[in-house]
Amino acid sequence: MDDQQLLRYSRHILLDEIDIEGQSRLLAAHALVIGAGGLGSPAALYLASAGIGRITLVDNDTVDLTNLQRQIMHTTARVGQPKVESGRAALAQINPGVAVTALAERVEGARLQELVASADVVLDCSDNFATRHAVNLACVQAGVPLVSGAAIRFDGQVSVFDTRRDDAPCYACLFPPEREFEEVQCSVMGVFSPLVGIIGTMQAAEALKLVAGIGRSLAGRLLILDAREMEWTQITVARDRNCPVCGKRHA
Repeated sequence: MDDQQLLRYSRHILLDEIDIEGQSRLLAAHALVIGAGGLGSPAALYLASAGIGRITLVDNDTVDLTNLQRQIMHTTARVGQPKVESGRAALAQINPGVAVTALAERVEGARLQELVASADVVLDCSDNFATRHAVNLACVQAGVPLVSGAAIRFDGQVSVFDTRRDDAPCYACLFPPEREFEEVQCSVMGVFSPLVGIIGTMQAAEALKLVAGIGRSLAGRLLILDAREMEWTQITVARDRNCPVCGKRHA
């Protein structure tokens, strides 16, 4: 690290759990953020400010006026722009030392697998089950930890799926792909603005912990927030050894 970096990240370096070594891991890391909306905004902003060296933003949507109530990476002046380009501009303003790749596309199949395999950590900030299952599958296949978040109305949830651990479940253990779940979106149901900030920031925190190698991750635990009462519930999530996605690993 040069003098400017030592100064910029000094408050991290002062933490014994991070120090120079942990901050160096952050600077060398690549985070893949799927979704540059309500969750992806705070998550990416904190990853950049904390010094993650490379961030890839993936989103095929454009900035709309209705996004600005909660998607804090974007501004009124950037309405109509691709969200990933707006996000890249925001991250550059916070930390020009971070290399940001903006992909205005819907990634799937081999392309998704390639991107996941190139990352040290993946943050799923999408808003639909199809994408979440596809990202989970790619993470299991590549052995890359996944930080998953969701938020709708006043309800949020966050967890880590790190199948590098033999005992850790994947997303499909919790939400089996063959089961039908009600698909609800902010455009129809609404969402409490600060809720996505709370969940997205926690996703960033878990990703930073995983990269720096500090603390205990949320692997095997699901945190659920009721923002009306501001009450957290923790649920233990066990690995399903019959899971169609991760069940056969280490068999």
